[in-house]
Amino acid sequence: MQVPAKFAYERADSVPHALELLERYGPEARVVAGGHSLIPMMKLRLAQPEALIDINGLTELGRLAVEDDELVIGALVRHAELLASTIATDLFPIFRDAERVIADPIVRNRGTIGGSLCQADPSEDLSAVFSALRATAVIQGRNGTRTVPIRDFHQGPYETAVEPDELLVRLRVPISSGTGSAYVKVERRVGDWPVAAAGAVLRVEDGVIAQAGVGLTAVGAEHFCAPEAETYLAGRPPSPEAFAAAGRIAAEHCEPHTDQRGPADYKRHLAAELTRRALAAAAERI
Repeated sequence: MQVPAKFAYERADSVPHALELLERYGPEARVVAGGHSLIPMMKLRLAQPEALIDINGLTELGRLAVEDDELVIGALVRHAELLASTIATDLFPIFRDAERVIADPIVRNRGTIGGSLCQADPSEDLSAVFSALRATAVIQGRNGTRTVPIRDFHQGPYETAVEPDELLVRLRVPISSGTGSAYVKVERRVGDWPVAAAGAVLRVEDGVIAQAGVGLTAVGAEHFCAPEAETYLAGRPPSPEAFAAAGRIAAEHCEPHTDQRGPADYKRHLAAELTRRALAAAAERI
């Protein structure tokens, strides 16, 4: 039986308390909520934190609501809660698309949005989703809060902008009229990590694309997005030809790697095709 290395355990009762505990235990402490990514890594001793700070009691981080012109999603919102939220999924159907294909009901019932983003796995679904949506991360430390565009949040595989003594507390997603969104994924079996996946967000004004968001995961796209494809689409009428060209551009700027899920050239092909499909689906939903 695989057993984690020894660690201290503390349960935080407020955000300031959690930050105090993180400061006390230092950079070798890890925050845990759902734990579906961290605990398996600890069992394999790929992660060996000296302390776990349990934040499941921080109900203030579980808020999901519209504030002014933004959808606010607390870091402790569970995947199942996001999927069940008509507020979120009516505004952004991309959430419904993605959450339906993330893992299984057991993981979705316990896993959290913040935990998924902070794990920063190169194949993480929601990293591509929030990148396409151009969300903003709100990070809190002992000296206050700061905001980081989600495209600057992920700094490399398993690395984020959150410092060891900080917490990701919420995500803010801008709401605009005339917007459609979608997410498509290829996986080896139901609930698996993606072989490749793409998310798209389109805002159309006066018959042309005012803004496009393209998120990609598992294909080596820097910051989980395809800015070259987005630039190409801006100002063009939404059309199958434009979406196909954007897919090709997105694929050209990916750096997929051959692994157990497939060869690099197949993943690059999927990046193009799934981007095209996600854009087409997003356009239909406007």
